[in-house]
Parts: sequence; C-alpha cells; structure tokens
Amino acid sequence: MIELYNPLTLRVYWEDTDAGGVVYYANYLKFFERARTDWLRRLGVEQSRLQAEQDCIFVVAEVQLRYVAAARLDDLITVSVRLLEQGRASLQLEQQAWRGATLLVQGRVRIGCVSAATFKPRRIPQTVSTLLSVV
Repeated sequence: MIELYNPLTLRVYWEDTDAGGVVYYANYLKFFERARTDWLRRLGVEQSRLQAEQDCIFVVAEVQLRYVAAARLDDLITVSVRLLEQGRASLQLEQQAWRGATLLVQGRVRIGCVSAATFKPRRIPQTVSTLLSVV
C-alpha cells in the first residue's frame, strides 16, 4: 500500500450510500473536504479563525477524480491529503481514499485562497505559507 499523508479515517454510513449500498460517487468529495480541513487543522490552520482574523477562505477551484473500486456500507475508509504544489494564491493537492490496501478513489484538487468578503483571489497568508513549507 502507498504511504498515506495525514490520513483521516471515516466509516461509511447509510446516508453515504445509494440504493445498492455503495458509496454515492459525489460523497467522496465530502470525504475529501473533511480530510483537507483536518489536514489544515493539524498544521495549525483553523479555517474559521483564518476567515475572522485575515479575511481569507479556501475554495475548491478544480477537481479531477478517478474511481477505482467501490466502498460499501460500514466500510472504514482512510482518506489522505498530500501537497503537490503551492502557488501564491492556490494549492494543488493529491487525495486518495483507501479501504485497507485497496485504492477506491484518487484525485487532484486545486483550492484557491479568496477574500471572505469579496470572493476575489488573494495571496495565501504568510503564516499559512510558512506552515505549508514544512509539509
């Protein structure tokens, strides 16, 4: 199995599945969002504080996913986040969802930094850039 970066483990519940008991494809986006939020939190970046103190929020700008295998009700899934590239106003991340040694979904997500007030792009705050530079 590939090394996981900052993994988050989630259980699949009824609400995550379709009528066949398989995780509904769009719910992987929710799983990836939770993992990114926890990844930032573990780095010391609380998004609510970032918004309140620096008028900064991260928004998803682009997503590319490849579905490999299905997850089902009650499965434990591990979702990883790995920083691929840091720009002045965006981050390119690789994310994967695994069930044990089985890759379920692989994706690339680009998130942009924008002003919470105007939603216009802005530079990633230096404090955040510094934390990300050691990842």
